[in-house]
Amino acid sequence: MIISRRALMSAATAAAGAGLVVTNRAWAADPAQTSQVKPIEALDRLKRGNINFVNDRTNGQDMSRTRRLSLAEGQHPFATLVGCSDSRVGPEQLFGAGLGELFIVRSAGNNVDTAGMGSIEYSVAVLGVPLIVVLGHDKCGAVSAAIDVATKDARFPGSIGRMIEPIVPAVLAAQRSTSDGTLLAKSIDENVRRVVERLRKFSELMLLDPQKTGALMVVGAVYSLSTGEVRWL
Repeated sequence: MIISRRALMSAATAAAGAGLVVTNRAWAADPAQTSQVKPIEALDRLKRGNINFVNDRTNGQDMSRTRRLSLAEGQHPFATLVGCSDSRVGPEQLFGAGLGELFIVRSAGNNVDTAGMGSIEYSVAVLGVPLIVVLGHDKCGAVSAAIDVATKDARFPGSIGRMIEPIVPAVLAAQRSTSDGTLLAKSIDENVRRVVERLRKFSELMLLDPQKTGALMVVGAVYSLSTGEVRWL
């Protein structure tokens, strides 16, 4: 069965009344606020959370039973994060987010396959998320493997090789602009930028239309494992 965009939007309307909106210091727990959170406000919330993380300050996330019970009735995340599966990158921690605040799509090398794209589209069309963040990180093993494929004709077993394939074009693009030993760092940045470009220009109307109206923003960033800082591209 094919679900139309109209059906998805109807589901979004129903979901908006299904529970309490995400609470944090930026806006109140009012279901009407779900559609009122602007992309720039969501981005500012993430930036402030990361500053607190870098400076070892807690954000006072509500992890209580009461919070869990409210979320059981429905979710209203304020951002979708497309990130790497690396165990050292914890999205909620580095952005100071609590339960129900981030809709997270993760795969090695922050790739977006069919399942990932469908998840992103769902978060926007049904949950009304105003912000998508594509997050890479330094010392990424998947990007490093893609460099080995591009520069050493390396081969990887099983599905690992197929998983790395979408990253290789980013490595080739980075190669054309570097000769100083920074290929990994530049490939990581380029990989993030290419995923952002795909979501901004080459995705379904359910992502393109809200970007045209300003209801949705797609941005890229890279996380430093050693400092904890998120660098916005």
